[in-house]
Amino acid sequence: MRSKLFVPGTRPELFAKALAGEADAISLDLEDAVSEPRKDEARETVRRFLEGGEAASSRKTLIVRVNAMDTPHFEKDIAAVARTGVYLINLPKPQSPAHVRTAADAIERAERANGVQAPIGLLLNIETPAALRMAAELAVAHPRVAGLQLGLGDLFEPLGIARREPSAIRHAMFAVRIAAGEAGLYAYDSAFADIRDAEGFRAEAKLARDLGFLGKTCIHPSQIAIANEVFRPTDEEIAHARNVVEAAREADARGVGAYVVDGKMIDIPFVIRARAIVESARSLGLLPS
Repeated sequence: MRSKLFVPGTRPELFAKALAGEADAISLDLEDAVSEPRKDEARETVRRFLEGGEAASSRKTLIVRVNAMDTPHFEKDIAAVARTGVYLINLPKPQSPAHVRTAADAIERAERANGVQAPIGLLLNIETPAALRMAAELAVAHPRVAGLQLGLGDLFEPLGIARREPSAIRHAMFAVRIAAGEAGLYAYDSAFADIRDAEGFRAEAKLARDLGFLGKTCIHPSQIAIANEVFRPTDEEIAHARNVVEAAREADARGVGAYVVDGKMIDIPFVIRARAIVESARSLGLLPS
């Protein structure tokens, strides 16, 4: 999931375009992109789309961002969009582990009501001071939690922190990545609001990749190609990873725990990472399956 494109729930004319585009995932948005008077309309529009043939036949990762739990829309959102084919529900502003468990319970009820067989995961937005402080607790609050997603705009703006202040960005990214890593989850990067600044988007995506994030949120189609390029494993990384995986196979057979590959000392953590790179390359069609 190198790239995830937000699509407003009130813009059904964009749904098919998004499915035909290059983003790895599509996030249908019922929250920030939808004005208060149009919440019911957006929910119904997304529900109809998820029940239709286009969504069912798509190979995209389908995500729905619902409204926060402290709004009157949350329960209705979950009941409407917890449908077959939805991979993740994106939960804004969880403030405690209890919030996460309550959201998971609501999804379970909706799955039963809607006949959903494959459990839908939770992608938690870390976008408040409380959520950042307790990110590690939120990550392990329920087995449905699949990842943590950083929301720098919502996190920084109320605090008066400049959205592009480098040390604040790095600190927040590192904190979320460590919390996700402790729980064995992935971390996903924030949206970048200035769609005219392609190099700014690229620089932030590269920092996120260096910090081990899985991919970056896109709010405009022009950002997708950059995210896909930045988060794609390079040919050099793939070649090294394949060498590591093969060397690990031979080392296991000989009972060796640490060894050198391409001039680098290798042990278990490096092998785990190499296997992940090889798997990612195969999923992207860069290696034969």
